[in-house]
Amino acid sequence: MTMATVRHDWTHEEVKALFEMPFNDLLFKAASIHRENFNPNEVQISTLLSIKTGACPEDCKYCPQSGHYKTDLERERLMEVEKVVEQARLAKQKGATRFCMGAAWSDPKERDMPYIEKMVREVKELGLETCMTLGMLDNQKAHALKDAGLDYYNHNLDTSPEYYQQIITTRTYQDRLDTIDNVRDAGMKVCSGGIVGMGEQAADRFGLLMQLANLPQQPESVPINMLVKVKGTPLEDVEDLDHFEFVRTIAVARIMMPKSYVRLSAGRTAMNEQMQSMCFFAGANSIFYGDKLLTTENPEADADMNLLKKLGMKPEERHDYSDEAYEASLSSAIADKATSELFYEAN
Repeated sequence: MTMATVRHDWTHEEVKALFEMPFNDLLFKAASIHRENFNPNEVQISTLLSIKTGACPEDCKYCPQSGHYKTDLERERLMEVEKVVEQARLAKQKGATRFCMGAAWSDPKERDMPYIEKMVREVKELGLETCMTLGMLDNQKAHALKDAGLDYYNHNLDTSPEYYQQIITTRTYQDRLDTIDNVRDAGMKVCSGGIVGMGEQAADRFGLLMQLANLPQQPESVPINMLVKVKGTPLEDVEDLDHFEFVRTIAVARIMMPKSYVRLSAGRTAMNEQMQSMCFFAGANSIFYGDKLLTTENPEADADMNLLKKLGMKPEERHDYSDEAYEASLSSAIADKATSELFYEAN
């Protein structure tokens, strides 16, 4: 079987044809491509922490953190660096290899950058991959985060360009694409996906995946979120998305972006074990792990581990250590060898 090629020229008709395949044929195709590129029995584990909650000036209709809507969410200031690092340490102990930090901002302010950069450096020193989502980034701030050691930057496209204005009016689709360009220019990896079940049409799900796959470089990580309806937001009463349609979206994302990690993100509390298992078979190979995903519930960590155990799956181990970590481990190994030789000669 030949390796699936990465394409950047997907058409609406091609994506529509994938979504309309018989369900079993679609899952078989997606699972085959997944096996060509990944170990099908490993799942990458990430933990997400909200480092600054609420009072966001954006008007994203799905988000309880928006200052435009009245929800039960309490506003919190930017967390202290030490508290963030402690949470990262706990996440690592529970098996996470990537630690993601999210702040409810339109974009990070200059006064906050020194604290943000310190968080990145100290979490990185724990041996974890680092990821942040802070809103829009200009080129200068993107380079500053890269210099601090940030591995991934998350900035979702959310939906298709055509449906976008129905969801957000305070920033444009191009603003999001510009942030992704700035992240790439700085040399960081991109985490970008979207949310389904926001009342969009099937064509909008096609359009979202086309936008992601047809980027000059496909995102290394593609979170597919199912809307979590929060009381007080404009989408609290939107009709539920059919679960088979969600699984189809995972499968098509895997086919179109064969080398990307496809992440089951928000909405997993509404998925039973069988649905999550079907998503894994369809090519999802990353999850957020822990009790909370920014401000909405996430399956309990023990439940995640129990499910993976039932499926004969395991958390993916991190192998791509940073240059700094590699050099440190190499220096340590050389020092250990020199010490052992000294003791050997002394005997």
